[in-house]
Amino acid sequence: MVDGDVTSESSTESAESTVTAEDAIATTESYETDGGWVLFDGENPLAWIQSAVTVRLDDAT
Repeated sequence: MVDGDVTSESSTESAESTVTAEDAIATTESYETDGGWVLFDGENPLAWIQSAVTVRLDDAT
């Protein structure tokens, strides 16, 4: 169901999102395990990702 109170982001909010993404990348830490690499937020170590594929971070930005 569509929420009529939700509006799309303005260009200002999009710019803020970009800054947030840059901050997130800067605080990302990692460690290697037997099964691969774990990426996590250094400021919130419980925020981590698991992936079945490898993506170069340079290619993701």
